[in-house]
Amino acid sequence: MQTDTYDTKLADASILVIDDEPGMRNFLTKILSPRCRRVEQAEGPKQASAILDTSHFDLIIVDNIMPGQTGLEWLQEQRRVGLFADTILITAYADLETAIKALRIGVTDFVLKPFRANQILNAVSQALDRKHLRRENSLLRHALTSGQPSIRGRLLGNSPAISQVRETLHKLAPLPTSVLFTGPSGAGKEVAARTLHSLSPRSENPFVAINCAAIPPDLAAQEFFGLVDGGETKRDGLFLNADGGTLFLDEIAQMPDIVQVALLRVLEDKRIRPVGAEREIPLDLRFMFATNADLEEAVKNGQMRADLYHRINVLQIEMPSLKMRAEDIVELAALFVEEFSTALGVPALELDDQTLLKMSRYDWPGNVRELRNMIERSVILNGFPEEFSGDGKITGVEAIETLELVTQRHIVNVLDACGGNRAEAARRLGVSRKTIDRKFATWGAGAD
Repeated sequence: MQTDTYDTKLADASILVIDDEPGMRNFLTKILSPRCRRVEQAEGPKQASAILDTSHFDLIIVDNIMPGQTGLEWLQEQRRVGLFADTILITAYADLETAIKALRIGVTDFVLKPFRANQILNAVSQALDRKHLRRENSLLRHALTSGQPSIRGRLLGNSPAISQVRETLHKLAPLPTSVLFTGPSGAGKEVAARTLHSLSPRSENPFVAINCAAIPPDLAAQEFFGLVDGGETKRDGLFLNADGGTLFLDEIAQMPDIVQVALLRVLEDKRIRPVGAEREIPLDLRFMFATNADLEEAVKNGQMRADLYHRINVLQIEMPSLKMRAEDIVELAALFVEEFSTALGVPALELDDQTLLKMSRYDWPGNVRELRNMIERSVILNGFPEEFSGDGKITGVEAIETLELVTQRHIVNVLDACGGNRAEAARRLGVSRKTIDRKFATWGAGAD
């Protein structure tokens, strides 16, 4: 039972073991290797420093008494250079002075020799728990302070435009390729990026969204890459917190020039240098970018570096405006009404034919975000705005034909997505099977 618990917690961890005694190194490696993603050994501080120049680890287990330099002396030196891994000190000689010094240096835990396998596994598990909790708290704090909306929705709709986007995302999912999402504000660029991340092998790792326009230029470098100050790690940085996952940089054209230069190096070398650090840290990241600006124009007017533009413009996905996918409005509106009525504990609003027709005729300059916000307000106020209300009169052959066309396209698209199963299509649409049969009879398609 304990082994299963350890396996779950340690499965994705990378650990560096540093000890001058081969027996201890091999003992620790034998315990940890079957449970961890990666375990490496170093016979002393010098070899460990060389390994850290090329690799990043979640956790370091270091012996204190070693020839030439103690573990605590080495850790203190590494903090000044730039050490972002958590550390466990193992020692056969525990005294108050050593414990105080270990705390000041920032050692996560220390384990007394001799120890049993379950003792070191407990220490490692607890250290990784704390590390993961810090990362989650840091990312949550970033999301809250940056004013990010809670964007967790699916990429909805069955229009040809959005179906093509969805097909492209499925093709790109298993690849490490960077992707640039373009299109008007509110069209769902971040939702598409999150969808791509969820389909990828990185789906269990963080998706970190950064609005480049929302971070003050003088703080951008340390927010992105981290900060080492006076030999102490002050901030891990968003790039390091996203390690192993996906980094989504929104409004990329508004990134400060000095950070553009640094980002270009990161994209080329897959390494970051925290502010104040001497050492670069290798990272495993997939990059996604988004903009509603004309990047070629941004390059011409000097707002964006040409070399960065060409580096990020590997594969571009244009997100369609809501006007270009009007047949999806029915499904989106129904979903948002259900979502907000459930979340707020209030009755759902009725989406009658007149309301849906007015929605389909509106231009939606704010795209899906505007539709979502309008429905949230409407659910709260228990009524749609006058321009979308079904109380008004819409008459004439053109109005009827327009509504029928919108309705027909939507039902046919949902039916196609259900493989022709009318009962399932009716369930998704929130109507009875007889309603769909009646519609098809009206359109001359007959009923099954």
